[in-house]
Amino acid sequence: MSVLADRAAWVFDLDNTLYPAHSTVYDQIGARMTAFVQRLTGLDAVGAAALQEQYFNDYGATVVGLSRHDGCDPEEFMRDVHDVSLDDIAPDPDLARLLAALNARRFVFTNGAHAYARRVLARLGVAHLFERVIALDDIDYAPKPDPRAFELMVTHARIDPARAVMVEDHARNLAPAHAMGFATVLIGREAVGDVPAFVHHRAADVHTALRTLAARPPIGDAPFGSKPRLAPGAAGD
Repeated sequence: MSVLADRAAWVFDLDNTLYPAHSTVYDQIGARMTAFVQRLTGLDAVGAAALQEQYFNDYGATVVGLSRHDGCDPEEFMRDVHDVSLDDIAPDPDLARLLAALNARRFVFTNGAHAYARRVLARLGVAHLFERVIALDDIDYAPKPDPRAFELMVTHARIDPARAVMVEDHARNLAPAHAMGFATVLIGREAVGDVPAFVHHRAADVHTALRTLAARPPIGDAPFGSKPRLAPGAAGD
């Protein structure tokens, strides 16, 4: 049995996790956010981008700061900024195969919009493999890494964190997951170099993580809780 093959539930982030980080989709969302902030606040592009980043850093999601301080309608924001082209996302049969091989329940947990998440999963060809999408607009706009977001997610999904895995591309979103008992997997650029102690495992991408941590029979196993080891090629772009 592989390292995490016996876990009853796997919870995946969406953006830059289930689809490649080099996709233009997240950049499109960022550009639409900046334009929205400009219209809402009257700031120029530079000022709007700075405020957008400040709110993301302070609250975990730009929409939370805009709603608290600038009179933003969060539903309007989420509809607008996620109205992006998904032409850059291709069906991913390999991901579908790896997800289908998991002997576990599967969820998506995202700070994005629910409808957008469903569009992305459909585009990847994996929507049918997830029991539920738990998005920002499903949990009263409580964003990761707010611990309340994780509490609401666990309640919605009806899972036991001690028997679950969280897969993320942002380390800070794994800290509250670890505190609840999740096994944590960090992927992507933040998985390169030193990582916080609450990161149990790391890999270049979600495909590598699933092959090395959840495959049956085991591939490249390491004892759970051992110092994480970056998969070959994880330096990425």
